[in-house]
Amino acid sequence: MSAEQNSSDTSAFRFSSLPRNVIALGLVSFFNDASSEIIYPLLPLFLTSTLGASMAFVGLIEGIAESTSSLLKLPAGWFSDRLKRRKAIVVAGYGLASLVRPLLALVTAAWQVLGLRLVDRIGKGIRSSPRDAMIADAAPAGSRGLAFGFHRAMDHTGAIVGSLLSAGLVRVFQNNYRHVFRAATVPALVALLILIFAVSERRGPEASEESTQAAAAEKAAMTHPLAMFQLSGFSPDFKKFLAILFLFTLTSSSDAFLLLRAQQSGISAALIPLLWAALHVSKALSSIVGGGLSDRFGRRALIIGGWVLYAAIYFGFAFAGTSAGMWALFTVYGVYFGCTEGVEKALVADLVAAEQRGTAFGLYNLVIGVTALPASVTFGLLWQRFGAETALISSALVSLIAAALLMKVNGEQKRLQTD
Repeated sequence: MSAEQNSSDTSAFRFSSLPRNVIALGLVSFFNDASSEIIYPLLPLFLTSTLGASMAFVGLIEGIAESTSSLLKLPAGWFSDRLKRRKAIVVAGYGLASLVRPLLALVTAAWQVLGLRLVDRIGKGIRSSPRDAMIADAAPAGSRGLAFGFHRAMDHTGAIVGSLLSAGLVRVFQNNYRHVFRAATVPALVALLILIFAVSERRGPEASEESTQAAAAEKAAMTHPLAMFQLSGFSPDFKKFLAILFLFTLTSSSDAFLLLRAQQSGISAALIPLLWAALHVSKALSSIVGGGLSDRFGRRALIIGGWVLYAAIYFGFAFAGTSAGMWALFTVYGVYFGCTEGVEKALVADLVAAEQRGTAFGLYNLVIGVTALPASVTFGLLWQRFGAETALISSALVSLIAAALLMKVNGEQKRLQTD
């Protein structure tokens, strides 16, 4: 009893002592995702039912949008390393996304949605790597998993609120998706104001530590912009992790397909936002737990467990045919995110020098980005030609191979001890 109480007290202390920038950036993500998730669960339904888009085109939109976002994260992260300033880039990214979202209410064709989603994801691409580097700069190594877990939890809590607002707005506006999209502007503007006035431009104490290798890499980047694509200045374990992540991400299609799968199983359009909210409740709760556990037991174990769980969940989506089964699967699906999202970012920060973090997060997101388009398009084509079961089982099998390969990556504990 006493040990459990002490553990709880320690966790509460660590949580309350998170740096101001980590908390402020968490609030920014909360409001921004509330805005985004008012729109996102309705978008595939809007595309297919209102605009008449095909399944393959839904996959194309999501693939192009996410690939564009991730491709921009490398130059944005590299540029923030070069300038040694991150906030202005982050503000520009959130500002761009906030400006284009209400324009979704005006579209009359699916290709216009593609264009607006592309601009929205450009904003995400600009802001993400510098923002993640700001979190890593602010958080000590021993609580970095908790810091990223907190940020992901705030992100997902915003998604919960957004999804609930989406469900309520659908009823209020009697399934008029365009009015719902207009309402999404308000929380996006709140996020932008918090970012401008509550987040400070500063680097944590670790950012002043220099290693010969990191200094050489930074000097090369200053002289040759294409050096941002080079991996020679990074550790072998970071390179291995990127390669394995590339394989795993080939299995990770857009969640829009899972929402459509849920609708096929009998969940009504009015309940889809609530299902999406339940997923994010699970994500929010498990993100803090997963991040904290990775500080104690290591990042790799949490990520491997998450990838194995992902495979089991996709097998479940392949065979579950009831609405009750879908609710259960979406809830467990959130635990996968809690074991991986923030933990992967903490692992990236562990494996590189402080001066390389913006570029490292850019490379991490680049790997995810270059696979997003083929992953979503391939999944959509497999679904369209061979059925949802074939697409889901294929993804599950590849993810198990990636989890086995990740067992070969070492070095995180060494990095944690010397950071």
